[in-house]
Amino acid sequence: MKQPNIILIMTDQLRGDALGYAGHPDVKTPYLDTLASRGVVFDRAYSACPSCIAARAALHTGMEQSHHGRVGYEDNTPWNYAHTMAGELSKAGYYTQCVGKMHVHPLRNYLGFHNVDLHDGYLHCARYASVPYQESQFVADDYFHWLKQELGADADVTDTGIDCNSFLARPWTHEEKYHPTNWVTDRSLDFLRRRDPRKPFFLMASYLRPHPPFDAPSHYFDLYKDKDLRKPFVGSWETEEDLQKNGRIFDSKTGPSDPELIRQAQIGYYACITHLDHQIGRLILALVEQELYDDSVIIFTADHGEELCDHHMFRKSRPYEGSCRIPLLIAAGKNVLPQIKAQSVCHSVVELRDVMPTLLTIAGAPIPESVDGHELLSLAVDPKKTVRPWLHGEHSYGEYSNHWIVTGSDKFIWHSSTGQEQYFDLAQDPHELTDRIQDPSCRDRIDTLRSCLIQSLIDRPEGFTDGSVLIAGRPYPPTLDSATRA
Repeated sequence: MKQPNIILIMTDQLRGDALGYAGHPDVKTPYLDTLASRGVVFDRAYSACPSCIAARAALHTGMEQSHHGRVGYEDNTPWNYAHTMAGELSKAGYYTQCVGKMHVHPLRNYLGFHNVDLHDGYLHCARYASVPYQESQFVADDYFHWLKQELGADADVTDTGIDCNSFLARPWTHEEKYHPTNWVTDRSLDFLRRRDPRKPFFLMASYLRPHPPFDAPSHYFDLYKDKDLRKPFVGSWETEEDLQKNGRIFDSKTGPSDPELIRQAQIGYYACITHLDHQIGRLILALVEQELYDDSVIIFTADHGEELCDHHMFRKSRPYEGSCRIPLLIAAGKNVLPQIKAQSVCHSVVELRDVMPTLLTIAGAPIPESVDGHELLSLAVDPKKTVRPWLHGEHSYGEYSNHWIVTGSDKFIWHSSTGQEQYFDLAQDPHELTDRIQDPSCRDRIDTLRSCLIQSLIDRPEGFTDGSVLIAGRPYPPTLDSATRA
């Protein structure tokens, strides 16, 4: 049977609920809604270690975080893995191309792709004056190189005056065609033009947005600036202590304390999402016009979410739904995977580690023993199935370090620095407004989920448990030794 073309559309910092098909009251995403209508939506998809590097390690290796070694955010740690998503698909006869964000080390590590048109976004660690020539974004990043060729030596994404982790928002300062989101689509279309038509292809279109800076073209800001937007969710368990301390810092972990700046952040975030959606639409239309769509499988997901001022929080790395729940869908053209049950929703808890074995299954390729994830094609065929009863997530994050167990209906959180625990009934309280950790009626369920976490942490080097209880305050490095193994 002919191998289908595979297109993985990857986004950065996109919440699982910030899409039209997910029921968001404000965000408009007509092209992604179309894919969802033609495919299978996984509405309980998570990023088990929700920040850029760790999440992408799970995506590219199919491993859970204690095996790929990245349990937090740390730059400049080498990526040395025997088996990668692109490498295994290359072995299976695919021509493999990535356009956009990799966020690996070294910067031009291809992780098994035949070719990479690289744009990692605005990375501080790759822009400092002391960075070696070959690792500097101004040299090694294809988008920055192109932008300077087009607009001059001084052109930069920082021309907006917005940092890459800031809640500030303003429209793009150059013509729309120079925006990084457009560039990823442009380069993806160029790949379709120059591909070898005799071989199946794997294209990873890896977009930077809606990760800050919130700098979509002005047309997209105009779509939202006069709308009455839904306010952020703030739980009854949250305090304003951090917000009062950090709410006027432009890149704080709390987001702004000023309600108008919160609204501007929402406008900028939603503008970036709709701009992204329209550029994904360009890619879909090109697949149709080049008569590739019907022979292709499209997977859409994100590396992690964005709190967007929920619970007085901003950015990611937290155990709450805005940060760790992500979009995931699979859609197939009419000539491939006819067994997929289109227009359906699967409620199984799934994770980024599941993408690699799913793609290898679609390609008819063997799955390496190092892979921890589950293939999801069987769930796309029968969405009532499940691949795991619960998922362990975590993030090394200083005083905010956390571990969590999530199921299809609830979540237990343990803050490993302080020992604080939380419990949320997601079936009744999807926005985590009420912490029921002290509710006597939940005690047995909390004990069960705590036991699952202890089971997950046995034999971990940090010493988070002795096998019977959780031990708070243990040193928690962002990277384990396994991340640097050859």
